[in-house]
Amino acid sequence: MARIAFIGLGNMGGGMAANLAQAGHDVRAFDLSGDALDRAKTKGCTPAASPAEALAEAEAVVTMLPAGRHVAEVYRASVFAAAPKSAILIDCSTIDVATAKTVAAEAGAIGFTMVDAPVSGGIAAADGGTLTFMVGGSGEGFSRAQPILDVMGKAVIHAGEAGAGQAAKICNNMLLGATMAATCEAFVLAQKLGLDLQTFYDISSKASGQSWSMTSYCPVPGVGPETPADRNYEGGFATALMLKDLKLAMAAAKECGAYTPMGGEAEELYQRFADRGGAGKDFSALIKMIDDSWVVPPSADA
Repeated sequence: MARIAFIGLGNMGGGMAANLAQAGHDVRAFDLSGDALDRAKTKGCTPAASPAEALAEAEAVVTMLPAGRHVAEVYRASVFAAAPKSAILIDCSTIDVATAKTVAAEAGAIGFTMVDAPVSGGIAAADGGTLTFMVGGSGEGFSRAQPILDVMGKAVIHAGEAGAGQAAKICNNMLLGATMAATCEAFVLAQKLGLDLQTFYDISSKASGQSWSMTSYCPVPGVGPETPADRNYEGGFATALMLKDLKLAMAAAKECGAYTPMGGEAEELYQRFADRGGAGKDFSALIKMIDDSWVVPPSADA
């Protein structure tokens, strides 16, 4: 078993760190939130008072942070200075491709091996150890990271060189965001045309309109398997996070000259929903705006 420094214990990171600890790894965890540290302790992690304390003698470093600027800051200010050069560095945050490549290059220049390994699957998969990891980095880096990622996921896939994991993640989530928007529109149209929604689901889930958004994450409560729609759209994958990923995809598309009109439309829709107060709801709650039943007072938090 390895000594692992885990930095970032939010909704995703907390479950991931817990799975590593429950598998027998010595997990030294750090987060700015005392509550997050307390929860990690109950799951078998050892709370650290600082990043440097978590990083001391680490054989692997796993980070799960909000955005590219946080990743760059944590690695430059803490990881590069305090982690042993022999440690494998694994960033599981979802960030822009450029920052992922830059930080990996900086790590390599001073003797570290680093991979970017963003995840797909949401909070339930993080807690259950069934995430999908898309890994960017050298073959050596992937081989060293895989045994650790295997504990937290059901699939660990080498996407290519540094930054490729982030590229795969934003392309995947652009597709997911656009597919969910179309699925929401289809259910609303079906209802307005007088179709029973369970009947429409039974047909479309077995026809050419089938998609993951339809059959595994249906945005209609009481239809299909249990999803956040059955819990008033709480939990799952927040609209704010989907919007973040869509913005990353649109920025990447602009940088490389890709034409992504459906991705752009999806970004606009989720931005409008977030502005109307839906940022904290699961992204499938977009259906409540499309059918015009999502009403939030102007003073409500976005």
